[in-house]
Amino acid sequence: MNAHVRPVDPAQPRHDWTLEEVEALFDLPFVELVFQAAQVHRRWFDPAELQLSQLLSVKTGGCPEDCGYCSQSQHFKTGTSASKLMDAEPVIAAAAEAKAGGAQRFCMGAAWRELKDRDLPKVAEMISGVKALGLETCATLGMLTPDQAQALKAAGLDYYNHNLDTGPEYYDKVVSTRTYQDRLDTLAAVREAGISTCCGGIVGMGETRRDRAGLLQALATLPAHPDSLPINDLMPIPGTPLGMSQAVDPLEFVRMIAAARIVCPKAMVRIAAGREHMSRELQALCFMAGANSIFVGGRLLTTANPDKDSDAALLAELGMKPMGAGRAAEPAA
Repeated sequence: MNAHVRPVDPAQPRHDWTLEEVEALFDLPFVELVFQAAQVHRRWFDPAELQLSQLLSVKTGGCPEDCGYCSQSQHFKTGTSASKLMDAEPVIAAAAEAKAGGAQRFCMGAAWRELKDRDLPKVAEMISGVKALGLETCATLGMLTPDQAQALKAAGLDYYNHNLDTGPEYYDKVVSTRTYQDRLDTLAAVREAGISTCCGGIVGMGETRRDRAGLLQALATLPAHPDSLPINDLMPIPGTPLGMSQAVDPLEFVRMIAAARIVCPKAMVRIAAGREHMSRELQALCFMAGANSIFVGGRLLTTANPDKDSDAALLAELGMKPMGAGRAAEPAA
């Protein structure tokens, strides 16, 4: 075993991972890394279960941020038109349809730099309506103040998504309109309000393996590990600064999933954006390495996602099943 890696104890989540230790995980032989991740996964979850989430863009385009991967930034010419915030009624109807299609969590995303107080009542109405359907609720609305986080909690919000995107050393190569500390401050407000955190990042933006390790080390040393940890495989969007990015090697993507599972053992590790261009075999390897959550439905915010029939066929072939709604991370029997 690599001398820089402590023996993995599936029963003991850690908050003291060093960057060197996370890098050393990536350097393990592929089969050994996946094996260790699978052991951790089985300690906390049934490996045959997947959480199914669905995502709806409730306010698209016109964002003042300059995130280099995003088609919704007003800084880039991507053909994405700006829209106003949706009314609650059609959002709740979409959530009901998602639930009928098998989704267990419904995520609402708005292309904002930060949530404005004037939009809080409508967003709260969406959240409470979706919650009343019996779905877990998730939102991603940009930066929050502590008071706004408390208001979202009161409306019934279960999860708040706010990604770190990449490691701290590479962050300014991707975004200049928001700092890493801004993101950490919003996550702190979310935790303090009692909302579960959904926080991960993106691979394929030109970052190095060390940068990927830096992202995971940042997540693993937060005061509380993310409850959900999405790993996005960049979908290059023409017109964005990262529109010509080279894809990450598929086995390197699996290494990212496996390392995420080891350093944040109780998190729901999600294969998020990018499944549309992943083979069935690659997705199966990700599940073996500890991924236990996916987005379903034919679309994410502005990019394609595998359709319901394709996902159902894949799960059937792999002998996997949807996770029970509301299931918490508890030690597997």
